[in-house]
Amino acid sequence: MIPIRDTVQSKNYPVVNNAIIIINVLLYLLELSRGNGLNQFIFTYGLVPARYSLPEFGAYFTFGQQVFALFSFMFIHGGFWHLLGNMWSLYIFGDNIEDRLGHVRYLAFYILCGLASGLFHLAMNWTSQVPTIGASGAIAGVMGAYLILYPRSKILTLIPIIIIPYIIEIPALFFLGIWFALQFLSATVSSAGASGIAWWAHVAGFIAGIFLLKLFLRLPELGITKSIREITSRKKTPHLQVLHSTGSRGGPHINGEIMITSREAFLGTKKLVNLPWGIQRKLFRVTIPPGVNNGTVLRLKGMGYEMFNGLRGDIYLTVQIQ
Repeated sequence: MIPIRDTVQSKNYPVVNNAIIIINVLLYLLELSRGNGLNQFIFTYGLVPARYSLPEFGAYFTFGQQVFALFSFMFIHGGFWHLLGNMWSLYIFGDNIEDRLGHVRYLAFYILCGLASGLFHLAMNWTSQVPTIGASGAIAGVMGAYLILYPRSKILTLIPIIIIPYIIEIPALFFLGIWFALQFLSATVSSAGASGIAWWAHVAGFIAGIFLLKLFLRLPELGITKSIREITSRKKTPHLQVLHSTGSRGGPHINGEIMITSREAFLGTKKLVNLPWGIQRKLFRVTIPPGVNNGTVLRLKGMGYEMFNGLRGDIYLTVQIQ
């Protein structure tokens, strides 16, 4: 299963979330340039519990380096797939949390989730000499917050069956609940450091995200955040949209809604619509002409259900302007 995106669109562009992704990518490129010095780089900027618990290890690092490593570990990765998996998860879930908390509070929230996951990892692996790196703990916090804020959201997921792309919606409550259960189970049955994955950091980050969300929602939004929101407000809805039919399956026609912004309504736009079709799902390209109004009905002739005489009904899409 490959998650594509969630079905809750943020109202603002996630400038902080995107900046975090860019920083992680740039630091990964820096790692690649280290060559033979990569191991030293990871040992210096990764989170190594023995540096804090064993004086003979800690003596090689300054106080500043010890403190900095508590934060730097969450921005470096062990390989391309490690980076890609983390950044894709952050891309899917982070924008909605930033949208809810605001840009400044979200940055603090993300850093604190990563810090909490790192500190818990230290406590559970106090004398380990294995460096821990990656944004997984911080992203787990984002996922925990998402579970609380958007439990009824859906995760649009691609399941490739041979060569046929099959797209389904998985409830966020189920998707994230199963993810957390797997992390917890893996943490309890794995030996410390045996798998090379900091399972307890994932668990701690997820729980920290839930508690920190409740704390940050009580804090007032800064004035600068309101100014940034005006600049970063979205001008487009997602290119790929899922059509939930409101018509009767007994008839040949299909009725649904398509969401666009006022800017898209004025200029016109093109969308890709994912339509449930029995046990299958089909994709349709929809062209929305400029100047449409809220409530305008678009007719896709011959794209509805097939009738007994071999002819097909139509799809009627009602335009909803956000």
